[in-house]
Amino acid sequence: MLCLRQVGLFTLRHYQARTLSSDLLLSQINSCTHEDEVFSLVGRNKARLSEKHVGIALNMLWQLQKKRPLLLRTSDYIRNHSQFLTLCILAENKVELMEDEAIVDTLYSILRLNVKEHVSLAEVLVTEAWRRLERQVLLSLPALSKFALCLYKQHRHFSPVIGKVAHIVDMKLDSIQDIRVLSVLMISISDVISQSFQDRLLHKTEQLLEEKDEVHFNYAKRILQFLQNVKRRYHPLVEKCNKIFLKSASRLDVHSISLIFRLYEQLSFDNAEFRLVAKQLLSETIDDHYDPETFAKLFSTLGPMAGSKVRERLLVTAVRMAEEFRSHQVLVILKAMQKMKCKNSHLLKKMTSVLHKHLESYHVLQLVKLTQYLVVLGCHNLELFAKLKMLLFGFLKSSVVPADTAAIIRALAMLPSFQVEEIILNKAAAVLPQCRLHHLNCIATVLVKWNHDQLYWQNSSELCVKLLQKLNDSGFQRLQKANNLNLLLEELTHVNGEWFEKVLSEESVALCQRLIDQITRENVFLLSFFLTKTNHRCPSLLDRIASVTVENIDKIHPFEIYFILFLFSALNYDPPANEEFFQSCIQHLTSNLSCFETHHLVLLGHVLAVAGYFPPVLIKRIFNVYFLSKLDAHLEVLPDTLKQRVRSRLMKLNRAICLECPEFHIPWFHERYCQHAFHNSNSRINPLRQHVHRMLTEILGGSNYARISVLTPYYYEIDFECILDENKKPLSYMPQNIPLDDVEGIHLRQDEGRKALPPGAQRIALEFLDSKAFSKNSRHLKGEPAVKKRHLEMLGYRVVQIPHFEWNSMVLSTKGEQLEYLRRHLYGIQ
Repeated sequence: MLCLRQVGLFTLRHYQARTLSSDLLLSQINSCTHEDEVFSLVGRNKARLSEKHVGIALNMLWQLQKKRPLLLRTSDYIRNHSQFLTLCILAENKVELMEDEAIVDTLYSILRLNVKEHVSLAEVLVTEAWRRLERQVLLSLPALSKFALCLYKQHRHFSPVIGKVAHIVDMKLDSIQDIRVLSVLMISISDVISQSFQDRLLHKTEQLLEEKDEVHFNYAKRILQFLQNVKRRYHPLVEKCNKIFLKSASRLDVHSISLIFRLYEQLSFDNAEFRLVAKQLLSETIDDHYDPETFAKLFSTLGPMAGSKVRERLLVTAVRMAEEFRSHQVLVILKAMQKMKCKNSHLLKKMTSVLHKHLESYHVLQLVKLTQYLVVLGCHNLELFAKLKMLLFGFLKSSVVPADTAAIIRALAMLPSFQVEEIILNKAAAVLPQCRLHHLNCIATVLVKWNHDQLYWQNSSELCVKLLQKLNDSGFQRLQKANNLNLLLEELTHVNGEWFEKVLSEESVALCQRLIDQITRENVFLLSFFLTKTNHRCPSLLDRIASVTVENIDKIHPFEIYFILFLFSALNYDPPANEEFFQSCIQHLTSNLSCFETHHLVLLGHVLAVAGYFPPVLIKRIFNVYFLSKLDAHLEVLPDTLKQRVRSRLMKLNRAICLECPEFHIPWFHERYCQHAFHNSNSRINPLRQHVHRMLTEILGGSNYARISVLTPYYYEIDFECILDENKKPLSYMPQNIPLDDVEGIHLRQDEGRKALPPGAQRIALEFLDSKAFSKNSRHLKGEPAVKKRHLEMLGYRVVQIPHFEWNSMVLSTKGEQLEYLRRHLYGIQ
């Protein structure tokens, strides 16, 4: 017994000594403050290193790198060190002995160290982790998320092991309470999950965000990346993420802000408040010294929002740093210049000179974008364009992807003095059966352009005509095969242009009618957007949209309700239950005004005004000094086209309220804006107006009885104005001295100081309406011209509107018939 006790004590002491020795080595590794210390320990203790030592050592190497700024990291030095290779070999040999989570930590560490040479270790680690998952080994959720992220970083987006991770997430989703873990898992499995699974993830994410008072902005970025990966525009979640970014503004750097803007652009989301904050933050750092990567992001993010002084400083710095830019940074700078509409010849020349050394490194879609940027910016470097043509042709010959082929053909068509070659037409013909509508539209647009300019041809015109016919047939066939409205709308959303309008627009609307039973609250917004774009007035679809909207009003986001209302307002269409439809929408919108930005509220107010609705809560929200001051600040950072549209809509809303709702006591404050707008307009007296004015002169008895190109109070333009007394005899104006034989004509002039009319007299506004005043397949007046007629009548006019389809008809083919037509309308003769 004593002997056994002594043996036991000896074994215990030996085990304790060994454990103490091992713990001491682990402690030494964990206390290292430099990579060389880790490597020194590894070199001295190779024979003693267990799987735990190896894992801790690799993790420590990453932790030491992580503490350093990005530019001061020494990953290359670590990867090339002989002791690092030793660690990788040991890890590969001992992987089966590693604990489950140690495998994940080791994989994560080597990937963060940008390991490329030792990919076999990564493969072994992934294989072992996968094997354990298949054996139902339960990783903790944080470890599972880290493993999923490693797989995502390795571009294993569609691998079976990602599918296994997705299955585990599906089973454990209800138990996930950490938004960091969930956000990582979401982006990692985004490529292998169904739409119903996406919906569950989005619901869970919203739930966790509502429960947390503070959420790190990195988690919000991942949520946006998930939405971008699955191509979902889920406004409620994006808005929540935007609020997180605003709360975290002081911690955002150039790289984070640049990524957020890029994600917003891809998700078709924008926020003026975030733009203002970003502009302020970036402007404060403009004098810092930037490396090319950081400066390129600063230039692309701040440039489009910056004022003239800041923009000039950015341009000067870009010129100075031009030679340092890498290939992708040149693309970033050129894209920003296009957004800024900046044609700085000095910077453009610098960029083109740098491009020559980078051209060979671009992949095909980068070359397509590059071509677009250079053409739009007015580049005239023929040598560069010749190289671009050669490279694009090379890609075209080997391309088998329809999207790439269409993009290359579109890019080639942009090149100056480009000659059509048979190989392009043959390549296009080969991919047509696999093309989506968007790609067909790209190719068709190019063919139509070439067909209009015979300089492009090299005996290929007959081939082009045949190809266009084949392309039309492919478009019709694709529509005829469609049986899913969601998939159809997904394609139609990205298609526009002359070819689609002429060839497929009506067929597309007819197909939507055939699939009318598939209209739901999930797709009613996209369908409304499509019908607005096509300008089709289809009563059956519009009625269905209205009924689905009313039935699901609380489940449709207010911003989508705005676009639905825009359709009905623009087309001037009243559904059967018109009052119920508009009142339901208005009640839902006015209860959720906080969802809208300042400029969105203006656009919403205008849409409702065109439809004849003026909700007091919305009008009072817009027309106050605080709101208008905030709107001015927001407009400064919005894109120019949106800025101009919002200012125009605010003027029209102001005009509508002054005329239709005087009880609001809102003053007309757009006089100077209108004067400036008309002063800069290109409106002229065209030949049609001159011709009609001569006929009115003949009908009324002299040129002094009709005025041409008149501006009314509140700045409506009318083609012609005349006054008839109570006996329907014309009253004379002062001579206008308008040179009617001058083709250029004159600018519009406002009718100032209008005199009161004699009793019984009547002002007449004669308006010619072109095709834009009507929906594409209808003779029903659209919203804007209808509002104009309503407002002119409030200003005291009798409005005579001459539709283009009547004036240009065969019935009015002679001057005499035109004179009689005008006479009947002027004098109100039926």
